[in-house]
Amino acid sequence: MPSVAGGIAAVAVALAIYAGSRGLRYFDAALVGYATATVFLAFGVTYRYAVWVSAPAARRYLLRGWQAFFSWRNFRSLPTAVPRSVLGYLGFQTFLRARGRGRWIAHQLVFWGVVLATLITFPLTFGWLAFFSDTASGPGYTIYVLGFRTVSFDALSLVGWMVFHGLDIAAVLVLAGCGWFLWRRFRHREATTGQRFGYDFFPLIGLVAISVTGLLLTFSSWLLEGRSYDFLAIAHMATVVLTLVFIPFGKFFHVIQRPASVGVEIYKRAALERDGVFPCRRCGEPLEAKAFVSDLKQTMDELELGFSEWAETCPRCKRVLRGQAYLDTVKRGFR
Repeated sequence: MPSVAGGIAAVAVALAIYAGSRGLRYFDAALVGYATATVFLAFGVTYRYAVWVSAPAARRYLLRGWQAFFSWRNFRSLPTAVPRSVLGYLGFQTFLRARGRGRWIAHQLVFWGVVLATLITFPLTFGWLAFFSDTASGPGYTIYVLGFRTVSFDALSLVGWMVFHGLDIAAVLVLAGCGWFLWRRFRHREATTGQRFGYDFFPLIGLVAISVTGLLLTFSSWLLEGRSYDFLAIAHMATVVLTLVFIPFGKFFHVIQRPASVGVEIYKRAALERDGVFPCRRCGEPLEAKAFVSDLKQTMDELELGFSEWAETCPRCKRVLRGQAYLDTVKRGFR
């Protein structure tokens, strides 16, 4: 089933490229490497997502989350829950502020840099977005979207500069965020003790390589009169393709998973409003929404873990009980 779903997604992307570019009329052959990598990306992401959703816990909370997201009842009782969750949890990632202002700002720089680059790169790669000069020498250009003529602009104006240098702006944002993360991973003991090269360093290196090679293309055009441009273009394409292929199998996959967490947040908030909070069975302090605890216990029973009752205990009490068990059993054996 995951392979079939991945194959369908890859074919759908290929057909979308063909249709959106008006039968490849607006497709740039120089970007065929990026387009091919995107087709493989669609297969990999869909395959990995299908495997992830096949797990009982992910499947249950994904279903509960989207039910809560599209629930008319929840919208009437909590009208601001969806926009607040989308903007705060997904867009501005306010939950990261508790981990440090610098970390939050770095996440925002990388996030919005990648979003800007994605909004520009994918339509260009697919042939959905094209620029044509109104005259042989410019500077007037017209933007075509899905083959339809839209707006015209002067390439020498501020708008024109921002349009043609949008990817450079994105690269600067990404480099600033990645620079902070790399500095943290070399300097903070908390980060250095648990980091792994393939999971923690390689994604950052990939983003840095894409940004640097992209900026070097602009540098070659502006100051070197196009020298080494062909080599830099191939190097840039190679880094982009490798990073796209890596996305489904590394740390970047959490970007694909993140939207599902918005629904889970709404589900937990609506469950608290409807059923109230579940108290810790040991200390009586508020633990989680009753529906959330019930679903967690059901999932643990399906997995035959054998300790679903621990879902009714808060993290602090779990640590206390484990410590008490150690004193009562292990420590006693050394007397």
